[in-house]
Amino acid sequence: MTDYRRLRVALLGAGAVGSQVASLLRQHADELADRAGARLELVGIAVRDVDAKRDADLPRELFTTDADSLIVGSDIVIELMGGIEPARAYLLQAINSGADVVTANKALLATHGPEIFDAADQVGAEVYYEAAAAGAIPIIRPLRDSLAGDRVQRIMGIVNGTTNYILDRMDTEGAEFDDVLADAQRLGYAEADPTADVEGYDAAQKAAILASLAFHTTVPLDAVHREGITSIDKSMMDAARHAGYVIKLLAVCERLNEASGESISVRVYPALIDRAHPLASVHGANNAVFVQAEAAGNLMFYGAGAGGVQTASAVLGDVVSAARRHIAGGVGVGESTLANLPIVPVGRVTTSYQITLEVDDQPGVLATVAGILSEGRVSIATVEQTVVESADGESGVARLVIGTHKALEQDLSDTVERLAASGVVERVVSVLRVEGN
Repeated sequence: MTDYRRLRVALLGAGAVGSQVASLLRQHADELADRAGARLELVGIAVRDVDAKRDADLPRELFTTDADSLIVGSDIVIELMGGIEPARAYLLQAINSGADVVTANKALLATHGPEIFDAADQVGAEVYYEAAAAGAIPIIRPLRDSLAGDRVQRIMGIVNGTTNYILDRMDTEGAEFDDVLADAQRLGYAEADPTADVEGYDAAQKAAILASLAFHTTVPLDAVHREGITSIDKSMMDAARHAGYVIKLLAVCERLNEASGESISVRVYPALIDRAHPLASVHGANNAVFVQAEAAGNLMFYGAGAGGVQTASAVLGDVVSAARRHIAGGVGVGESTLANLPIVPVGRVTTSYQITLEVDDQPGVLATVAGILSEGRVSIATVEQTVVESADGESGVARLVIGTHKALEQDLSDTVERLAASGVVERVVSVLRVEGN
């Protein structure tokens, strides 16, 4: 057996991911030592309750409630607690004590990333976070390292497995949102309180991280436009399918070329994707990130976006990288945010739309709607009209599904408001952006 140098590894948190990380560190110790060039010694696991049931069979003596003592003297600290505090305080403590840190904490990085990265720069430490944006999918390192010499133009990502599972079943089975959400909760894909997933908060945190890396710009979480999927229903799915689209919750990070210079847009919302697009074939709880770069062209990263053992894979990859850096010596590689591009509001984004309206079923209504759209600088690409059946078999209402050419978001929003107030529109059923075209 090779006599490797030993590196002390502290683990904070032993939930689904933490338990798997601890188990794999112990189970594959010799193999990881060969890869890292150092023996990774798990010196302890900080938890709130040492007697709680775990997902892996681990020695009780590894567990402690004293995270502070565990951090001191460790070479690598893995934070898998989640949440903001005390995770933030522990990471800063670890960095200031000279340790490299590994985290999967997207909420923490999206809100306090600059503070944590700056602290690491001050002492020459490094922060590793491959598991923070898309679970097992290797996307952080490609953006930070492999594409550092390129110019990323656009990222479209399905980065939340819960919402993709829900929307996929609604599309393929014709199921209703509430029914699929209940199944997702029963299967463990969704929390008892699914707000973070279905309202897009989780995806927005990941979008902030991806955009910061792709565009070398600090992206605050409050600069990310966010919409969830709770308004998506069966009729919208049917209309999308009929038009050759599928609905996905997308994180879109885009470089814009405006008259005033370059800027970026970061947004999360349900959008229509052409069924021929690679992202349309992402099913179940899987994630995928589609990157468009100036020189490299189109790149697709696909895989499990969640799950204990899958996410543990990404965490352990970071641990090995941190160990190799310790052996090689030298200061950590800081984050590149010097581009400092302005982040524009969603109103300045240009895309295509599908607008669904319920209107009076009378002559001249379509001409009135078309006139309002034209006045608002929104050009019609397609129109489909159907009669809405009423309970008595008679109806004075028609449904219009209007596809538009590309338009400015602010113009579209103002135009939809005028349509709603026009007197001929009974109800604006939905407005969905079309992405990837």
